[in-house]
Amino acid sequence: MQQFPEALTIAGIDSDGGGGMPIDLKTMMAMHVYGLSVITTTVAANSYGIIDSHRLPNRFIENEFKALTADYDIKACKTGLLDSKELIDLVADNYEHHDLGPLVVDPVILAKTGEVLLDSAAIKALKERLIPIATIITPNYYEAEQLTGITITDQSGMLKAARHLMKLGCSNVMIKGRHDRDGEAQPQVNDLVMLSSGDYFWLTGPYFKTQRKNGTGDALSAAITAGLAKGQSVEQSVRAAKQYVDQAIQNEIIVGHKYGPINNWAGSEKG
Repeated sequence: MQQFPEALTIAGIDSDGGGGMPIDLKTMMAMHVYGLSVITTTVAANSYGIIDSHRLPNRFIENEFKALTADYDIKACKTGLLDSKELIDLVADNYEHHDLGPLVVDPVILAKTGEVLLDSAAIKALKERLIPIATIITPNYYEAEQLTGITITDQSGMLKAARHLMKLGCSNVMIKGRHDRDGEAQPQVNDLVMLSSGDYFWLTGPYFKTQRKNGTGDALSAAITAGLAKGQSVEQSVRAAKQYVDQAIQNEIIVGHKYGPINNWAGSEKG
C-alpha cells in the first residue's frame, strides 16, 4: 500500500481550474503528495478573466481547519490569494494554533489581468502576520517591490529586496525575476533564492513566450510545499519546483480560448 505525505493549500478555488487551489492540488498530486484544502473564496472564472467571486464565511473557514487537523498528518502548507486583512489574520491565527509544518507564502498581490488585489491594510497584515512565520515566500518582482518599497530593475535590486524581506522575519525568499523589459520579452529569466544561512543562488532559465501559463506562481509554490512535505530541504524543494514549472509551461496544452493553464502532467514525477 502506498502512503502519500499530506500537504495543505489555503486559497481560493477558480471554477476554470486554471489558478488557485485547483492548480495547487494538481501540482501536489503530480509531485506524489496528497493535497488537502482550506477554501477561502470561490471564483467564477474562465480563460478570459474573472467574472465574480464570493468569500466564504469565517466560521466555515475555521471549521475547515478544525476538520482537517483532527484527522490528517499535515507535513507542510501554503497560502495563495488572501484578499483582506481579516482573512490574513484568520489564517495566521490558525497556522499558529495548529501544527501544519513548514509554511510557504505566495503573496498574491497582482492579478493576471494587472489588477491590484490587496489594499494597504491587507499588505500590512501580510508583512506583520504571515511573512514573519513563513518558511519561504515566493513573490514575483512586482510583489517584492510592493512589500519592500524597493524598485527592482536589476539583480542588485533583487538582492536588496530579498535582504529586506528577510528582515521582516521569513526564513527563506525566492523572488521570481521579470520576463520583460520595456515591453519586450527577455530570452532568459533569473530567479533569486536567498536561504536562511544568508547564502543565495540564481535559477536561470529560458522565457517561454506563450499565453498558456495560468497558475504558474500557484504551481511553483505548491511544488515547493510538496517537496517540504516529503522532507526535502528548501533548496532541494525550490530546484525541483522550478524544473517542474518549466516543464509545465514548455509543454503546452490547448484548454480555453485565451489565457490557458499550464500542463501539470508534463512535469509529473514518474512512479
